[in-house]
Amino acid sequence: MGSLGLGRADSRHFKPLDPEEFRAQAHQMVDFIADYYEKIETYPVLSQAQPGDLRARLPESAPYRPEPLESILRDVRSCILPGMTHWLSPSFFAFFPATVSTAAFLGEMLCTSFNSVGFTWLASPAATELEMVVMDWLARMLKLPKSFMFAGTGGGVIQNTTSESILVTLVAARDRAFKAIGIESLRKLVVYGSDQTHSAFTKTCKLAGIHPCNIRSIPTSFHTQFALSHVLLRKVVEADVAAGLVPLYVCATVGTTSTAAVDPVEQLVDVANEYNMWLHVDAAYGGSACICPEFRRYLNGIERADSLSLSPHKWLLSCLDCCCLWVKRPGSLVRALSTNPEYLRNRPSESDSVVDYKDWQVGTGRRFKSLRLWLVLRSYGVANLQGHIRSDVRMAKLFEGLVKSDGRFEVVVPSLFALVCFRFVPRRRRVGPGKEDAMNRELLEWVNSTGRVYMTHTVVGGVYVLRFAVGATLTEERHVVAAWNLIKQGADSLLKSARYL
Repeated sequence: MGSLGLGRADSRHFKPLDPEEFRAQAHQMVDFIADYYEKIETYPVLSQAQPGDLRARLPESAPYRPEPLESILRDVRSCILPGMTHWLSPSFFAFFPATVSTAAFLGEMLCTSFNSVGFTWLASPAATELEMVVMDWLARMLKLPKSFMFAGTGGGVIQNTTSESILVTLVAARDRAFKAIGIESLRKLVVYGSDQTHSAFTKTCKLAGIHPCNIRSIPTSFHTQFALSHVLLRKVVEADVAAGLVPLYVCATVGTTSTAAVDPVEQLVDVANEYNMWLHVDAAYGGSACICPEFRRYLNGIERADSLSLSPHKWLLSCLDCCCLWVKRPGSLVRALSTNPEYLRNRPSESDSVVDYKDWQVGTGRRFKSLRLWLVLRSYGVANLQGHIRSDVRMAKLFEGLVKSDGRFEVVVPSLFALVCFRFVPRRRRVGPGKEDAMNRELLEWVNSTGRVYMTHTVVGGVYVLRFAVGATLTEERHVVAAWNLIKQGADSLLKSARYL
């Protein structure tokens, strides 16, 4: 690797974007990436690196003179790959998947090649209008009402993450409330989620100025399979109203992070509408499954909600980052987020005949991300995407069946999508709850330490639970079976341990 030199660099022939050099080096890079995908199963799924490993191997300063691509790729192999947790490994069953595909990769190449900064329609008309088209396509796949589509009275936008989708809708709801009760009532505004709502909800509420004491986290239980109860929501809202507070916003979830629980949108929207609250549906994970008719029921009631977001990068093969947000009343977003400096003024924008996506998001600049989703939808079609979802669900059901077939394990909650939550609870061993949690924690650590599988855990209802999330693009049934065999091997070893006798 390079080090600081003393001579002056010759920039007379410096061409950072030479088409022929790009052609040659891009071929090299594609070969490198394809080889990585072919060999990905040879790497430990969870990185075995220790803190500071990479920093110790790289120089303190950038190279003064250029280095050849071959040298850089050698360092990727020797320095970067050992420090990677391989999210695309077919044995990655942690968190929720971050899917990728050839079509999305090609779309990302196009996006980067144009390097469009489409903050206004005029800045790149195709970037704006393709996003509008793609968002309506996906809305139709989800059977959303026209009130969420550009073909109707609503519309959609591609955000980076769910956090941003919640933030912009929360700010829109807040500003709508200000018009009715005044900005001085900020400290009275209350927002509602459950104890299973994503942790980003609390963060975004604080960013929107909601007082931390007014962020409600309503408890869930095994009884409701960790879904938010509309009965409890109503009780909490009634108590807040009686205390002189103002209910503002409800975040319902379709596919919670811990257990993939589904909040009852139809019932929650009754409460939200009664108290004039904005109801947002966070379907980051489970929403993608709703392109399949058998899962669409989880979005029942969406026609009375205010907004919906889902993340195709989790399950629709579109690569990070891609979060689709639909709003019933785009004007609410635009009024809350619009900026109009002189240097961005132009005739189409001032005519109100076009969409300027800078007014639908936190930042101003934005990439041409719709190209990725467009290529995915066109290259694979709805039928193949539905088949992809169903295949992952079948593999999760296979794993769930294997867990149920072994009396030493239990399924904690029924699997709704492609996540299985389970525990190691050998009945013939009389151990207390603390010991059971310790056994599951040790089992997870052992499985992950092998490098052959990566899983994560959660705690729900006070119980330590193992999570097995199927969905990596390269995962096949054999990987699921191999993972189960490894888990059983770890369980056998634990049962022989004197610590649990």
